[in-house]
Amino acid sequence: MSITLFSLGLAIIVTLVVGLALRSGQLREKYAALWLIVGVGTIVLGAFPELLEMLATMFGVHLASNLLFALGIVLLVMVTLQLSREITTLEDETRVLSEEAALLRNDLEEVKRQLAQVREAGAGEARSRETQPRETR
Repeated sequence: MSITLFSLGLAIIVTLVVGLALRSGQLREKYAALWLIVGVGTIVLGAFPELLEMLATMFGVHLASNLLFALGIVLLVMVTLQLSREITTLEDETRVLSEEAALLRNDLEEVKRQLAQVREAGAGEARSRETQPRETR
């Protein structure tokens, strides 16, 4: 089996797996788009290997494999930037949710204190009625 057929088959499998993960909801669209583009690009380059040679010549790269490695590095940088952006967004959301939870916890404690004071005042009134003589009630 030639390396071209192997890479073409692998690209098709990866693209199908990403498509199935997207369809079943295991992968969100914003993450799947990049992987689908990479999969389709790999399928095209696997089906037409001379296209990679032509692109390498067009960009002035001596070896097509060097262009492929450079594209892989660019892809990894893009994925890293995308994930870094997502982490930043999630950290901000987590901070806001933590602050809101702390405020709600504070409000709950205040309501509990007020309720305890109301109960103590009600219990004090009941005790004072019990200790008063019957005629004054």
